[in-house]
Amino acid sequence: MRMLLVIPISLALVHRQFNTALGLFAIAAASDAADGFLAKRCGWQSAIGAILDPLADKLLLATLFVLLAMLGLVPLWLTAVAVGRDIVIMLGAIAFRVCIGPVEMRPSGISKLNTLCQATFILCVTAKQGLAMPPGWVVVMLGSLTFAIAVISGIDYVMRYGRSAWETAAARRAIPAGGRPRA
Repeated sequence: MRMLLVIPISLALVHRQFNTALGLFAIAAASDAADGFLAKRCGWQSAIGAILDPLADKLLLATLFVLLAMLGLVPLWLTAVAVGRDIVIMLGAIAFRVCIGPVEMRPSGISKLNTLCQATFILCVTAKQGLAMPPGWVVVMLGSLTFAIAVISGIDYVMRYGRSAWETAAARRAIPAGGRPRA
């Protein structure tokens, strides 16, 4: 549902219909929360869902960051960090898959916090335009928090999957072509 809402939310923002965008974004956030709750509560987890859920988050948040930056409502440097983090993670996952093997992307707590911070920041930026609230200092504080958490989360991903690649490569070097471990 979040993927389908990217277009109408984007159109609402482009036409500066901030209250409409805010309402649609709230629906997207509620669908994400319901999806996560039902997946865990009812055991409705699937391989495709494990891919589509974070992809939907990234598509929605990256699109909105870029649009809000184009409208001059979000600093370009913050957009670059938020979107750049996701690009680094995706390129890292592709490199891992090509060089090492299948990638088991499990979001860490800091990664989930990053998504929450980004969504809350976008929600507040949009609400500030449509409803004249929250106060500007709240938006600035959330932007600063979003920046810090995005950087920390990006470093966490690079370190975790870099370590995994290193350990996998080391294990492969320890087992020669014949299949027996080296003494």
